[in-house]
Amino acid sequence: MKLVLASNNPGKLREIRALLPPGPQPEIDFLTIGDQIEALTHDVHRVRGSTLVPAGTEVRGFVFDLKAGKGGEVEIADSVEDLGEMRRDYRRAALDEGWLAGAWLEQFTLWFDEAREADEVVEPNAMIFATAGGDGRPSARTVLLKAIDERGFVLYTNLDSRKGREAGENPRGCLLFPWHPLERQVIVAGAIEPVDAADADAYFASRPYGARIGALASPQSQPIADRAVLEAAQAELEARYPPEDEVPRPGRWSGLRVVPETVEFWQGRPNRLHDRLRYRREGDAWTVERLAP
Repeated sequence: MKLVLASNNPGKLREIRALLPPGPQPEIDFLTIGDQIEALTHDVHRVRGSTLVPAGTEVRGFVFDLKAGKGGEVEIADSVEDLGEMRRDYRRAALDEGWLAGAWLEQFTLWFDEAREADEVVEPNAMIFATAGGDGRPSARTVLLKAIDERGFVLYTNLDSRKGREAGENPRGCLLFPWHPLERQVIVAGAIEPVDAADADAYFASRPYGARIGALASPQSQPIADRAVLEAAQAELEARYPPEDEVPRPGRWSGLRVVPETVEFWQGRPNRLHDRLRYRREGDAWTVERLAP
């Protein structure tokens, strides 16, 4: 038998063994992943698929709370056919109308600061940006938030990319901040508008040298023969614009601002009865409403 263990401290092997049932001690494949059941499931599949594990070896998952001195087996989905068995209950926090800030920007800033301070959130400014072209076909990708104020949320891109083209054809979009470790999401929907050229110039000039060269080298979203095309373009541009020289902003590289019409703050709760509070613009005013989960 092979046990796959999850613990917050791999140095506590002796304590964990003491929590195991009496009798012959099994082989242990130690995984340090905290108590995140989704991550445990992923690693169990990795162990099952490893050539180091003999065929037919039983693989089980356990989570241990060393402070409480308790351990227990967790149910692990055997394959993608058992996705219905994968679930996690959210109990970290709640969200009440009385706790909300007076404006969406203030509330977003509060949550963003908490996400930035949380070690578990790797890139707090990462957001999923969804658009649709004139034909209505949607697309989505992960981008980075680079500016925010009362006007909205700003990202930068090549305007000839798919998202840039779709924003031009159908200037409406949606953003989602997936702060999973905090059991939170923020969902923004609204119109898309271009940022001022001066703002785009200032941000482009602030980027690292390699990122500025990359913006010139890449025909974003366009088919290319192979990676050598990019590397050749990069080398040519580095020779043309050495690090001590100014790298010009590409004419079709700029910023897009999502001007919010709704900003929803989603907090996971037990039994899928999540808290969803949404700021919604009505003319020049904003109202807050609770949405059923």
